[in-house]
Amino acid sequence: MLNRHGEGPAPLPPHRINFRANLAALSELGFHDVVSFNSVGSLQPRLAPGTFVSCADYVGLQQGPATYFDDELKGGAPGIANNLVPRVVAALAPEFAIATGQTYVQMRGPRFETKAEIRVIRHWGDVVGMTLAHEADLCTELGLRYNSFGIVDNYANGLEGTAIDFALFKQHVQHNQERVNRFITRLLEVLS
Repeated sequence: MLNRHGEGPAPLPPHRINFRANLAALSELGFHDVVSFNSVGSLQPRLAPGTFVSCADYVGLQQGPATYFDDELKGGAPGIANNLVPRVVAALAPEFAIATGQTYVQMRGPRFETKAEIRVIRHWGDVVGMTLAHEADLCTELGLRYNSFGIVDNYANGLEGTAIDFALFKQHVQHNQERVNRFITRLLEVLS
């Protein structure tokens, strides 16, 4: 288990995470599969806060992709393997319903998106976050199979008449934490 934001009372914001070091370490330790769990904002009214999701594709246009090929014109075809997702979804049902096949839109943190940005990107995908695209790209380059899971912690700024701020976001995360803990416990049981 690797906490991408680190430990302690002051977690790393998304733009400070060393994705390359984290995933290189997993590769060097001999792992072949990565199971990611993300907190996401919903871009679609049908994905209410508290919904578990699995993303099958992503958009990462706002910033350049994370890569191990800084000095080479090289790179693999990006994507999400999700090779473990069918097994996990079947094993966790009916306790957990997981909306599979979603599209993730990555935006740059640490700030949330403006309402105008949300009006644009809600046509690009189903959920928004700040980490998945970087992780998936790097996993592809290392030959690691990336598997996506997450929970919707809030509606995106302006969606469903909401406004977003960090205090409200933290309340949503705290509200969902018990379910997330149970999900991860069950996930580890399924994969062990």
